[in-house]
Amino acid sequence: MRIAHSPISSQSNASLPKCRSGAQAVDSSRPSASQLLAGFTERSILVVFISVFYRKFFLNNISKMSSCTVPVAPAPPALKDLPKVAGDLKTELEGFSSSKLKNAETQEKIILPSAEDVAQEKTHNALIAGVENFNCSLLKRTDTKEKIVLPNAQDVAAEKTEKALIEGIAKFDQAKLKHTETQEKNPLPDKDVIEQEKTQNNLLSGIENFDSTKLKHAETREKNPLPTKETIEQEKSA
Repeated sequence: MRIAHSPISSQSNASLPKCRSGAQAVDSSRPSASQLLAGFTERSILVVFISVFYRKFFLNNISKMSSCTVPVAPAPPALKDLPKVAGDLKTELEGFSSSKLKNAETQEKIILPSAEDVAQEKTHNALIAGVENFNCSLLKRTDTKEKIVLPNAQDVAAEKTEKALIEGIAKFDQAKLKHTETQEKNPLPDKDVIEQEKTQNNLLSGIENFDSTKLKHAETREKNPLPTKETIEQEKSA
């Protein structure tokens, strides 16, 4: 690092005070340390300080920049990797003429709200404004009164009955029960029921086992007899 020293001329040396050590004087041809320090002005000291500071700053930045990795730009895709355009679409795009386009004017339509929308918005805004600007000082203080409704005679009687029933079930003595034997009875049907069941079974079996080959072929004849003269005359006279 080079430090800029201010030149010390012979005249400045002459003007500097001579340092004496005891009775012996210092040789004027050889400048002392005090003479060298006096030669530096405040400006030169500031320049030296700034140069040292910037040198350290640039050395640190250069070391950091050398350690950073510069990102490499990706290689352009090959021609085969590019998306392909269909042949007919390509010919249409190449042969398209903008002179065939027609001039169209854009019309901006601003739809105004209806009367119902305006009324709803006014009501909503008035409601919000009323809530925001409500004056709490207009409220009156009220005391909550708790009323205890006593049960009437019917409620008391019903509660006593229910309580006695629950206590009777909880304190029931099973030793007071008597032993009983269960007898299963299966009464047989009488003759009338048996006959009805037989008749129903025979009817069902006859329908299920019916032989359709025993049926004879029959032709249906539609007859529409015309009225006689007497019938016609009777209808006319009626």
